[in-house]
Amino acid sequence: MEYLSKQRYDEIAAELNHLINEVYPQVKDNLAETRAQGDLSENAGYREARRIQAKTISRIRFLQKVLEHSRILNADDLPKDRVCLLSRVEFTNLSTNTRMKFEIVSPHEMDLEAGKISLKSPIGAALMGKKVGDIVEVRVPSGTLNLRIESITLD
Repeated sequence: MEYLSKQRYDEIAAELNHLINEVYPQVKDNLAETRAQGDLSENAGYREARRIQAKTISRIRFLQKVLEHSRILNADDLPKDRVCLLSRVEFTNLSTNTRMKFEIVSPHEMDLEAGKISLKSPIGAALMGKKVGDIVEVRVPSGTLNLRIESITLD
């Protein structure tokens, strides 16, 4: 089971509806057009249309499974004093004295440019359940980080 914010759940549902109601009908029409052009063994357009159809169907099925196995998290039900899903965590890397701020999200919401890290990432997993003032040791590909949690907020 995956937990998603309401916003991300709605974004996935909108993408799924767009694929089913707009993109897939166009893909089907394009496939029918290329099929009607004759010999399928030498029809590159037909092969490309089949590839696009398979890719679209795959994406639709993936999004359906994500929604089927997801639950929307209500921020009011989450602890305010510990790092949890949807927490905005500000922490200091003690070796470089650099402050960083990230929101802990599900893997389907991860977006580093937007400051969102997955709870399954090394840093996200290490921060889960910790409190303000805790020092967390995190093993990352480049070595070990020592992070001190400065603040935790839920939006």
